[in-house]
Amino acid sequence: MSSSRLNGKAALVTGGSRGIGAAIARRLAADGASVALTYVNGEEQARSVVADIEAKGGRAIAIKADNRDAVAIDKAVDDAATAFGRLDILVNSAGIWRAAPIDTLSLADFDETMSVNLRAPFIASKAAAAHMGEGGSIISIGSNLAERATDASLTAYSASKAALVGLTKALARDLGPRGITANVVHPGSTDTDMNPGDGPHAEHQRRKMATPRFGKAEDIAGMVAWLAGPEGRFVTGATLTIDGGANA
Repeated sequence: MSSSRLNGKAALVTGGSRGIGAAIARRLAADGASVALTYVNGEEQARSVVADIEAKGGRAIAIKADNRDAVAIDKAVDDAATAFGRLDILVNSAGIWRAAPIDTLSLADFDETMSVNLRAPFIASKAAAAHMGEGGSIISIGSNLAERATDASLTAYSASKAALVGLTKALARDLGPRGITANVVHPGSTDTDMNPGDGPHAEHQRRKMATPRFGKAEDIAGMVAWLAGPEGRFVTGATLTIDGGANA
């Protein structure tokens, strides 16, 4: 699928080398945007996504940036804006998962989860907004576990993703007068290398869904592309859940 709905736009996707982030990068490029994507360790994967986009006539670059490093995040935003001469779309997709019950969850793991899942989107959003001028889209990838902690051991992860919703709603208020939208997309169980649809925990997750199947990364990417395009301009401060009815 390809279109011209994002022609002339430039996007940065953090964590864009794999899984949902890679699908988002590919979809935004297919819709006409120039795309920068960040990675930490997966340089080969990042280069592969860039090559896929370029092979289809798109424009893309990969930037090494660790979401735990504030300076690296700021630089990635600036590098993307410099490479393309503008920045219209930020997708905060990079994230980590630290699962442990409260009695064994370490403060270090809690802090790291908040650093990557909440602090980094704040830093990236602040930096990106400075380049967006009038108009733009900030889209953060949350989790349906922000709405409902369906299992034990989710203290750090659920808290980080719930806080991301609060950050996004506040961004919508701060940036709305400039025509910049800010929204959260909450995936549920999505078939990726981190949570495969045929993995050891897959059946447990499927039993919770109204539609008992894993989503595809492209399902999430489609919603992100819609929010980033002209059809999503009146949607801001919103959370959109794509989880097969797990939280219904």
